[in-house]
Formats: sequence, structure tokens, C-alpha cells
Amino acid sequence: MRYRFCLVRHRTSAKAQIHGVMAKNGILPVVGELWGPSGTAQLDGLDLPVAYTVRIESLRDLLEIYDREITMLDGHIHRELKDHPGYRAIVKLPGVGKVIAAIFVAEIGDITRFDNPKKLCSWAGLTPKHRESDQTVHHGSITKQGSPLVRWAAIEAVGNYRARGNEKLRADYLRIAERRGRYKARASPWHGSS
Repeated sequence: MRYRFCLVRHRTSAKAQIHGVMAKNGILPVVGELWGPSGTAQLDGLDLPVAYTVRIESLRDLLEIYDREITMLDGHIHRELKDHPGYRAIVKLPGVGKVIAAIFVAEIGDITRFDNPKKLCSWAGLTPKHRESDQTVHHGSITKQGSPLVRWAAIEAVGNYRARGNEKLRADYLRIAERRGRYKARASPWHGSS
């Protein structure tokens, strides 16, 4: 999973570099998907100086390789985990797909080593910093200890879940936003939705 994550970062970098070359030459990407058929047609039709043309061709070749390798890894990972009971359970959760479930299984390992969910969250670095002196207690942002891949997957899963408009998550978000005072409930992405 870590290798797959590395390949995805390289693929994202290659795409960003293509955007950069286009921007440097004053070319806006087609509206919609630059990596779909219309974007491919636009990239095929670019008339750029030789150095930029060579760079874009090289980056497009790398994108094909990254896509092929990521697809191969996805198939391999799914075949390896399809009978894993933890993977089958996690992939059923709202907001969690095959990739995120595989990250959780691979990075966390044996879940029974954690006595409760709080210990798992602490291990993953998803709990707030806690400093106290005498009668003063300060809670900060998350500790970010542990696997950055697990933190990324957890935050991504919540974002996927939240994007579906889950009522409980919306209510929890507003409750926390009002309590912390740092965020105003009316600035919430849920404000005004029914």
C-alpha cells in the first residue's frame, strides 16, 4: 500500500507538471476532465516549443506507466485481501472503498492489539495534543504521531462519508463547530442544506 501511495504521488506530480507547462505557455486546460478524451485531444493538438513538447510527451508516457502499475497493484492488493475478514468488514463502511480499506488493514495490522477505539486513534495520531500545567489544560491540533497513511485514509473516508450528506455527521460537525468557537456553524458546508 505504501508503494501504491508513492506511485499515486508521482502520478499527481506528473499531472501537475503538465498543468504547469500549459500555464507557462498561456494555455487553459479544457473544461472538464483533462485526463479524459477531450483533454487527450487538447494535449495531442498542442503546438509548443520543442523543449515543452518533449517534456509533455515524456510526462504523458510516465502517466501511462503509473496508471498501468497502479491498476496492477490494485488488482494484486484486492486479490490478497478479498478473503480477509477485516478488509471485508471495513470496505462495507460508508465512505470507505477498496483502497482505503486496504490501507487500514495493511497499516493497522491485528486490530485486537488495541483495547479500545481511543487507543487506536491515539496510535494513528488522530487525537488532540494535550498539555496541562497545574490547573491549565490546553488541547491542540491532532498529534500526527503514527502512520501518515492511516491519517490520510481516515480523513479521506470521513470526507467521502460527509460528501454523501450524512445527517449524523452533519449534526456532529455543527455541534463541535459551535462548542470549539474556532469555527462558526454558519461557515459550515452544511449551512443552508436541508
